[in-house]
Amino acid sequence: MRSPNQSAGVTNALPRDAASILELAARSMFDLFASASEGMLLVDRDARVVWINDQYRRFLPALGYPREEDFVGHPVSSVVQHTQMHQVLQTGKPILIDLLHNRAGTFVVSRIPLRDDAGEVIGVLGIVLFDQPTTNLQPLIAKFAQLQQDLDDARRELAKKTAPSALATRAARYSFASFVGSSPAAAEVKRQARRAAQSSSPILLLGETGTGKELLAHAIHGASARAGGPLVSVNIAAVPDTLLESEFFGVAPGAFTGADRRGRVGKFKLADGGTLFLDEIGDMPLSLQAKLLRALQEGEMEPLGSNELVRFDARVIAATSRDLQALVQGGQFREDLYYRLNVLPVRVPPLRERRSDIPALIEVLGEDMAQRGSHPPELSEGAVALLAAQQWRGNIRELRNVLEQAALRADTDRLEAEQMEALLRQSGLTHVQPAAAPPSSPPDAGDLLRPLAEQVAELEQRAIAAAMAATGGNKLAAARLLNMSRATLYARLAEH
Repeated sequence: MRSPNQSAGVTNALPRDAASILELAARSMFDLFASASEGMLLVDRDARVVWINDQYRRFLPALGYPREEDFVGHPVSSVVQHTQMHQVLQTGKPILIDLLHNRAGTFVVSRIPLRDDAGEVIGVLGIVLFDQPTTNLQPLIAKFAQLQQDLDDARRELAKKTAPSALATRAARYSFASFVGSSPAAAEVKRQARRAAQSSSPILLLGETGTGKELLAHAIHGASARAGGPLVSVNIAAVPDTLLESEFFGVAPGAFTGADRRGRVGKFKLADGGTLFLDEIGDMPLSLQAKLLRALQEGEMEPLGSNELVRFDARVIAATSRDLQALVQGGQFREDLYYRLNVLPVRVPPLRERRSDIPALIEVLGEDMAQRGSHPPELSEGAVALLAAQQWRGNIRELRNVLEQAALRADTDRLEAEQMEALLRQSGLTHVQPAAAPPSSPPDAGDLLRPLAEQVAELEQRAIAAAMAATGGNKLAAARLLNMSRATLYARLAEH
């Protein structure tokens, strides 16, 4: 009879020395992980992702990376939220069981350091053990999720308290529904912005002042996978050039005379896990653009007075009312930074390109004025048509200003076209474009004493002509703009 040690000769094939046993165990464990795990990724000694397996690739869209080249080759901290790969690289100690929560979900993971023949850590292998944790782990997952939520809430509150007046740290206050309008131009910009929200690449909002770029930045953040993180907004034009670097990257404790001994957190770090909105990026001084470019590329920054790199994970949305291409050609804006920011450009149309949205905007702005304690004016059809015919160089911001002035200056609750035209001329904010050219000389007493019905008919005729011009002769669109039925419009056109 054969002893168990002689059975089929299997046991005799096992190695007896420690090195061979460890080598066999490592090979067997890797094969097990490769076949049974939900995904693996490898980072090098510089913490850059250098490899992912086929199972891991299915997580890329959820992480916001539709292309593998947008993920592999980049710092792991910039592509995977809340990663602990750096800790394993620094300590050389594995993290065998951990819970990881990021944009793709909650996972049970392992992180194993890899060493060369000299024993130096040359990389880390990350292993996703479960992407849908089993029932036995659900209580642990729920507790972890609650703790993570509490931590995120605490971070947001802290960011609010430490943010300076030129900066706002908050959740998104606007959604895509806040971008009022159903015109083709408005529908197209919202379509582009919604698509951009699903990506993690930088977004560049281009448009004149007052078109709603900041509103769209809020909407994009709120519709993105980062909606649970902070939204940090900073207007570059409102911060002195000498303070911008410390605003962006922070200050180390006691970095210079008079500096806070506790240091100061930079805006990139405040936006960690969320979105950083850089308004008026075209006003950024050239000297700071190189540092901004490096921060965007590397996912890390160096606070003033510090020799240590601070990693961050923030999605950047930039906006400008200036012609960046012209600034590049004039040497005022770095070409490489322009291409880095211009990955997903979204052009926000001026108000004059979506005139049919003006009646809806007037209604929404009026409701907002009422909520703020101001009594909005009631506008006649002719007054609305007159507003729709203007150029609106200041766009929605200028339209709001005119409505607020009308509320303060109007002697009656209802404004007719003639009163609105006079107010527009007095405001000096916009170039008044009536349907007919104003008289070259003051009217005589006979003109002023014409019957009221005749004067009203003339104003109505001008309003209809302005609406027809604004809609390119489309009678249905003109009727909607004037808030009258098509039959009434046809009758008025026949009369005039």
